[in-house]
Amino acid sequence: MRHSFSCPDAVALVKGGALAPDIHGTVEFYQTTGGVIVKAEIFGLPHSESGFYGFHIHQGTDCEGVGFQNTGSHYNPTGMQHPHHAGDLPPLLAANGGAYLTVQTDRFTAKEIIGHTVVIHSKADDFTSQPAGNAGDKIACGVIQRCTRTNGRDHRF
Repeated sequence: MRHSFSCPDAVALVKGGALAPDIHGTVEFYQTTGGVIVKAEIFGLPHSESGFYGFHIHQGTDCEGVGFQNTGSHYNPTGMQHPHHAGDLPPLLAANGGAYLTVQTDRFTAKEIIGHTVVIHSKADDFTSQPAGNAGDKIACGVIQRCTRTNGRDHRF
């Protein structure tokens, strides 16, 4: 049986850094008339007391630098306070190192975030602390790209 290939509007292949090298997964972005559906499937998350991990879109355009420092701060084109940045997303909740999240947002379009980064943090976002929710270290990162046959859903790692 032959399956047709379907690509989201944008995708990020997420990989862990030095603090959590086993993290891997995908974050897909689907543009709809009501906003963007964000779908994350992440594996290899390290143990945490709460099981929650901060999950944000950052303004940077690459995952380079010690501790993913080139990702910069949260994506926030309208200058809002945290947790109202366009890039503020609900936290990931892990079970046995895996997390699955699907959420819809109208804070950005898929086209607007292409070229920016998705970041997973070591702790839960407290949705209060400024400027970024006291979510801890950046432990995984992926650059958001237009979907192609080489980075799309049928080419997971």
